[in-house]
Amino acid sequence: MSAPTPDTAQRELPYQGTRVVEFTHMVMGPTCGLVLGDLGAEVIKVEPLQGDATRRLVGSGAGFFSVFNRNKKSLAVDVKDARGRELVLRLVGTADVFSENFKPGTMDKLGLGYSALSQLNPRLVYVSHKGFLPGPYEHRTALDEVVQMMGGLAYMTGPEGRPLRAGTSVNDIMGGMFGAIGAMAALAQRERTGRGQEVQSALFENNVFLVAQHMMQFAVTGQAAAPMPSRISAWAVYDVFTVAGGEQIFLAVVSDTQWALFCDAFALPALKADPRLASNNLRVAARSWLLPQLRQHLADRSAAEIAATFERHGLPYAPITRPQDLLDDPHLLATGGLAPVTLPADASGAGRRIETRTALLPLALGGERLGVRQPPPALGQHTEALLHELGYLDGDIEALREAGVLLPAAG
Repeated sequence: MSAPTPDTAQRELPYQGTRVVEFTHMVMGPTCGLVLGDLGAEVIKVEPLQGDATRRLVGSGAGFFSVFNRNKKSLAVDVKDARGRELVLRLVGTADVFSENFKPGTMDKLGLGYSALSQLNPRLVYVSHKGFLPGPYEHRTALDEVVQMMGGLAYMTGPEGRPLRAGTSVNDIMGGMFGAIGAMAALAQRERTGRGQEVQSALFENNVFLVAQHMMQFAVTGQAAAPMPSRISAWAVYDVFTVAGGEQIFLAVVSDTQWALFCDAFALPALKADPRLASNNLRVAARSWLLPQLRQHLADRSAAEIAATFERHGLPYAPITRPQDLLDDPHLLATGGLAPVTLPADASGAGRRIETRTALLPLALGGERLGVRQPPPALGQHTEALLHELGYLDGDIEALREAGVLLPAAG
């Protein structure tokens, strides 16, 4: 597998020639545009004159805009002004996909709902990303954490009595991915029917899909799934071990063959021969006394030594890695999983230009990763070029600037 290069980055991509107009913010909607943009679509992000609020977030939101808005163009316009709205309607007339993730009714109030835009452009695929699909909950305000709590994921993640959200925006990201999948399906159907359609994706329903295996577990066994920290594991050795120097490492032994290899590798002949440990199910039943023995046996070894032994015998293991460590991960660097990117000063709360690396979509086409063709855009960076394409003259653009419909000219 090769990393993106200037040559491969210019290769024809699946959605090249597809124009996406997005009214999105935060994570869910921008993820949909990210997927389509990485796959070759021209994604035009329509922003208010003050910019997407995620441009200025700090703390846990400081990476939102920079991660989810690459391979996009920025058009900054006041859509509450009739002249700005007319500009957007012209743009939508040229689009294949329209994507939004605002509260129900917001787009309709702006004259940019599905009913209005589908009349303007019957071929348009209109993607709405919401908290809930239409139904009793649809007018609730949803966040990733809200649906994790009400959708069983926080219960499954935390220990008993302590529901805990997952450590990243799982529903926002997956909800945007399902929005993109829906857009792709609608575009494929449009090839047969000639007409677009509305696509809906939602955080709550996405979360339900994530915990569906536990719902089915209850339906099949009659036993409620226990939270992950207190679950009955399917394997006896499947846990984090604290070893020499207080380091931690995750170790797994998930088959009888692996158990024999493990015992041989770490000089445990008595455990290998013990009939109480002859099968995985027996070892699971013996966890209460087996794991303390294994922890004691491994306690004086370093994490690196244990990892090397597991690697040598083909046994599953993992270091306990922090997200920032992945920026220098040798596998990601060698396989092109990270791409260099320049973040403009207004693309993060840092308020300065940043040179860094960004994670690419976790897939390869023809053995090649999908690269960064355009870094996250500065606010309004492509406004003038897009307006010229739509037929606006320099004088028209200047008049819109003077009227406050567009940002003032840079510099």
